[in-house]
Amino acid sequence: MILISAFLLIGLAGLLLFAAWRDEGEFVRVTVDGTVFGEYPLDRDDVIDIETGEGTNTLTIVDGQADMTEADCPDKICVDHIAISRAGESIVCLPHRIVVEIIAGEGREDQDTGYDGITR
Repeated sequence: MILISAFLLIGLAGLLLFAAWRDEGEFVRVTVDGTVFGEYPLDRDDVIDIETGEGTNTLTIVDGQADMTEADCPDKICVDHIAISRAGESIVCLPHRIVVEIIAGEGREDQDTGYDGITR
């Protein structure tokens, strides 16, 4: 019992350290069916309507957090997801093939870093 508790505490400590060291996100990247729909700064409040051939979603950026506030998909799992703000976090709407992810500034698609995906 003590050994199991020790492993659980070590695992919990690792998760907390991982969460604390993640980069603050700077941008929201929206992709629809694998194609970039747009990138939006987290420091500016905005409402983005995302229309696809499958349906419509509304992404709201407020106070540095991105939240899927509306969707006309049947399950609405994306709407029930918590707001995201840290690099690497994402919201996915599978019925509409939408991925919303938080990226740091150096991950922007319009930025030429001089590296490709293999050498990075």
